[in-house]
This record gives sequence, structure tokens and C-alpha cells, in this order.
Amino acid sequence: MDPYVTMQVSHALEVPLHWRMNPVLLEFAKLDYNMVWWRSTALGEKLSFARDKVVECFLWTAGITFEPQYGYCRRNLAKVNALIIEIDDVYDVYGTLDELELFTDAVGRWEINAMEHLPDYLKILFLALYNSVIETRYLHSSPIKKRGRFFFPFPPIRIHFLSYDICFQWAELCKAYFTEAKWYHSGYVPTLEEYFDTAWLSIAAPLMLLNVYFTMKKPITKEALECLLDRSDTTEIRCAAMILRLADDLGTSSDELSRGDVPKSIQCYMHETGASEEDAHQYVRNLIGETWKEMNGDRLADFPFSQSFFRSALNLGRMVQCMYQHGDAWAWCDEGWHIVIVC
Repeated sequence: MDPYVTMQVSHALEVPLHWRMNPVLLEFAKLDYNMVWWRSTALGEKLSFARDKVVECFLWTAGITFEPQYGYCRRNLAKVNALIIEIDDVYDVYGTLDELELFTDAVGRWEINAMEHLPDYLKILFLALYNSVIETRYLHSSPIKKRGRFFFPFPPIRIHFLSYDICFQWAELCKAYFTEAKWYHSGYVPTLEEYFDTAWLSIAAPLMLLNVYFTMKKPITKEALECLLDRSDTTEIRCAAMILRLADDLGTSSDELSRGDVPKSIQCYMHETGASEEDAHQYVRNLIGETWKEMNGDRLADFPFSQSFFRSALNLGRMVQCMYQHGDAWAWCDEGWHIVIVC
């Protein structure tokens, strides 16, 4: 018998189905909750210069962790991605260098009173970020009731590492954004090596995958956490980040560069080697191919991660190749997104 029908029969024997809540209502309630979360931050209205891409953010997360048991992971990651976009636009489009320095310092300190000297629009953004991390910690530390008994879904050690490591990664992301902002404002074109040392962090893949790791409800290990935070050892994390970065660079529109984005790998390669734009594009495509080979090889390496997490890292690379195959994924019109979703 079909598993769904089996479940329905089992429920009907326990309580008649017409006495029960329609399960679709629960799904709508969850969707409504997350819509309310975004509205409550008021970022879409108060930071009108930034992109409002909540639906697209969830589509990305659905491609990274699509399995049904990772619903909480998807919801959390969609929120993280929405905040990443807002912060990215502040650094790229709106903030002055002095304001960005204050914001970077505030995120690094991670204290609520650190926002005292921020302009109003950055206070709103900092508070939304701060509350989001606090909310995630609260959800991990709150007991839940199951079969009449309360228990804690996550051990205290997981909550401790979540608080510290997530804050650290947000600070690292903002530092990378600030480095790129300084390059742009000074007119500096970095070498390709300099660019990659910062750009694999500024693409936010380490932050996204760290959130995935903590919200998968899998056992955490000291070795895995050290690997996640040690820049020299996180081969699969860096590979996923590089694929995301390089595909993003290929799809970045000229409008994005003109509005305040730092030169991408293509421009850095052209500046460093004197290559044509066509040759630079081909060079980046070749780098993507080589990075995929390295990442596939890592599946046989002795990394302290579960296969579920490794698949998520692979899916991040797959998702970005899909989303950027026709250009800048975030600049598509609604019709472009509709085609992707339907397909």
C-alpha cells in the first residue's frame, strides 16, 4: 500500500479524518509564519534600496537541502540568505566607507550596544541580524513536547558552538565585504590571488554551509567544527564556495559592476594577464571544471562530515550552475524565475 494511504488509514482508525485538521492548513501556517518573520523585520520597506528576494532565497535553499526531513534547515537558511542579500547591497550600493567600517566593527563585536554609533538604517539591519541569530539559538535551546514528554532537541554543546561559530562567520563575511568596498572606493584592482582569498568568503558559502551543518540535526563533532573554521583544511567548503563565486562572476551583469561592485575574477584576470574578455571567460569556465574535479575527489577523502552534509555542499554547486546559466540569477525578470521554478 502507498505510504501516504497507509498513514491516512492509521490516522482514520485513531480519529476520524473529518475530525482532524487538514494537513495543508499546517503547511499554510508555516508559510504564513515565515512571511510574518520577513514583514516583522521591515527590511523590505525600510531598506528600499536593497533587493527584496525572499521567494528566490527559499528556492535556493530548496535546491541545497531538498529532502523532506530538512524543512527546518530550509526555513533557517532562507532567512540567512535574505539577510545576506540585504547586507551585500548595503556594502555594494548604499553605505559610505565610514558607515561600512562602523557596521563591520559592530558585527565583529556582536554586542547590542555596538549599534549606538550606527546611522538609523544600519541600526535596523544590525538589529535584524542580531535578533535572527538570537532566535536561532532560542529555537535550539527550547524544549519541545513529544508523546507527552518534554525534551531538548539539541545538546548544550551544540548551542554553544552555534552561538560562537555563527557570529564568527557573520563577522568574517562583513570583513570580506568591507575589503571589497575599500578596493572599489580606492579604484584598486586586486591580483587574482588576492581576489580569490577574499571572494570565496564574500560569496557567503561558508556561512550558508555552517548554518546547514548546525540545522541538519546530525551529531556534531569537534573535528568537523575545526574543519569548518580552519581555512586551510575546509577543502570541500572552499570548493563549493569557489564554484559559487566563479559562476556568479560569469553571470554578473555590467550594471552590477557600474553600481558599485568590485571587479570580478574576469576583470582581475584581464588586468593581470592582458587577456581578452573572451579568454578570461574561458579561463573562469576551466577553473569551474577543475574545482568540480577537486570537489568530487573529496568524496573519497577522510573528512569528518556526514554524507548528508556533503551532498548539501555539492547541491550548492549544482544550484548555482543552474541559476547562473542564463546570466545574473538575481537580476532575472519574474518570467525568468517562473521558467526555472516550473522546470
